Amino acid sequence: MVQTIFHERVHSRWLILLIDQLIVIWALSMSFLMTNKVEYIDIIYGKHSVFLALYSAIAITVFVIKRIHTGIIRYSNTEDILRIFTAALICNVIFWVAAQFVSALNYDAAFPNFNEAIVLNFFFSSTTLAMLRLGVKNVFNVIESDHKAQEVKPILIYGSGRLAVLVKQALENHSNINYEVVGFIDSDMDKVGKEIQQKTVFNFYAISNLKEKCGVAEMIVATSSLNKHGQRQAMEECMELGIKVRTVPPADQWLNGQLNLNQIKDLKIEDLLQREPIVLKKKNIIGQITGKRVLVTGAAGSIGSEIVRQVLSYNPAQIVLVDQAETPLHELQLELEDKGIAEKVKVCISNIQNYKTIYSIFKKYRPEIVFHAAAYKHVPMMENNPCEAIWDNVLGTKNMADISIEFDVERFIMISTDKAVNPTNVMGASKRLAEMYIQSLNGQYNKSLLASMMEDNEYLHEEIDTKHTKFITTRFGNVLGSSGSVIPRFKAQIERGGPVTVTHPEITRYFMTIPEAVQLVLEAGAMGQGGEIFIFDMGEPVKIADLARNMIKLSGLVPGKDIQIEFSGLRPGEKLYEELLNKEEFSIPTHHQKIKISSVIVYPYKYVQEKITELLGLNEYGNEIEIVRKMKEIIPEFKSNNSKFEELDNILETYN
Repeated sequence: MVQTIFHERVHSRWLILLIDQLIVIWALSMSFLMTNKVEYIDIIYGKHSVFLALYSAIAITVFVIKRIHTGIIRYSNTEDILRIFTAALICNVIFWVAAQFVSALNYDAAFPNFNEAIVLNFFFSSTTLAMLRLGVKNVFNVIESDHKAQEVKPILIYGSGRLAVLVKQALENHSNINYEVVGFIDSDMDKVGKEIQQKTVFNFYAISNLKEKCGVAEMIVATSSLNKHGQRQAMEECMELGIKVRTVPPADQWLNGQLNLNQIKDLKIEDLLQREPIVLKKKNIIGQITGKRVLVTGAAGSIGSEIVRQVLSYNPAQIVLVDQAETPLHELQLELEDKGIAEKVKVCISNIQNYKTIYSIFKKYRPEIVFHAAAYKHVPMMENNPCEAIWDNVLGTKNMADISIEFDVERFIMISTDKAVNPTNVMGASKRLAEMYIQSLNGQYNKSLLASMMEDNEYLHEEIDTKHTKFITTRFGNVLGSSGSVIPRFKAQIERGGPVTVTHPEITRYFMTIPEAVQLVLEAGAMGQGGEIFIFDMGEPVKIADLARNMIKLSGLVPGKDIQIEFSGLRPGEKLYEELLNKEEFSIPTHHQKIKISSVIVYPYKYVQEKITELLGLNEYGNEIEIVRKMKEIIPEFKSNNSKFEELDNILETYN
């Protein structure tokens, strides 16, 4: 019988309206009965029947207007209850006014204690209507709990704010999610020990006991901040105990206002390593980008595509996407079209090594700001292909910079790497050469450089009054989630059942998320006056082995038991520790606490131009030994590590 009434079918709203009317008529009858000590027969046949009919007509009208009968009772919430009390109050106020009018027309219709009956009726009707809805909701919850009893998952919710409460309600009301909320976890001691919707708020110290006592299997993080100390401790405690940590998006991102099962995501290692949010001086960035024509090289890459997304948020006049990777560039174009901003975007397939093509792009679109993110970056691959590292990272950068000067680009921001500091590999050394060339071009050199380049290059043929392009370099470490990151590789290895391969137990790297890195690039690009190498606060270095262990734990597995970690040895050109400053460098603070300026030595343009020309000449013959020897000559701090080019260091040391 119960399941016949309380099943998934939604009953007619008119049936609900009828039940509501029976309740309000009963409530008014009880009010008359209690205040005037009348018999039921008097209420039915006496003068009270007039008032019952009048009140019923008023209640039907108000309930229909307020749509009290249209709600699905099993999903009633506090807003529905509030609407019921409001409707009951309106009914009684209108009824009192109408009754006074009826009594004035017919004095015999009046009866004593009418005001007391009205007050009592308000409480009777509103309370009974609310209890009906809460009772039906509880019956549904009990029935659904019986159906789910064998599959229920005890969970914790981290947070005790509005989002945490909404998540609890969404999980309890979702028929396809078999979760039982055990309680809330919060580091705010003012809330610990208190209750929210009959669920206790615990400190993270209680997680171990809750797992043992209640069999907690998951913790859902229901807060937008992943940086608070207590929260991170709670997540680490869960990882140690084998409790899976998952996240939900903010409530405004829920589909049609409802939490979807697919929106509950596993915690990512990027979330665990994320630091305090970066606070930008957006006025500076707006002043530099809004209304400007912007060009981004490497636009289809991890960093380049994020630069495109963030630049577009500052409303540039136009943004030109340059990359040689056809498919990723096409996917980015489709993404921007879906967002309705494709009209500002111009897509160009081109290789930065191709001077003619890049020149024609500049001539067509006349960019005012250039973000140069295109580069070869995989250390072992470049160690085995040094010629390509030179063509792309050195010649490509030189092409972009030279053309930018001719076309009066206001700002040229190059994305460099911490591997350019005391380089131990070809990739890092090629990026250091690019840094040297970019710095040598800045400021006072521009006009004389343009004149000399026009004499030597047949393609530079337009007489342009240069405005002194500001060349700015940004240098940072590894980026989580990029195509070259260890994260995708570790994830794939874990999904295969292991082992997870790490090159060395002590290898350590700085990490930053892609959005963090790009935010700082935009800030540095806006504050730069030309010639600086900006370095970013990368936080504390992280051991790659610890990163691998945490990723295994995040998957609900045990390192060394479920998934093994194996050490494969350092790869060619790889070093244990990355550095952000050279031995001769020191950092200068800026107005932004996460951005500093490296006091790197600036080499004269003629010297750098001469050396790079010699290097490019050698590169045409493809003799790798001579190419790397020349790089070591130009960059004395370039010492190869775990590489076939180490013998060159021994030879040069003996020679010196």
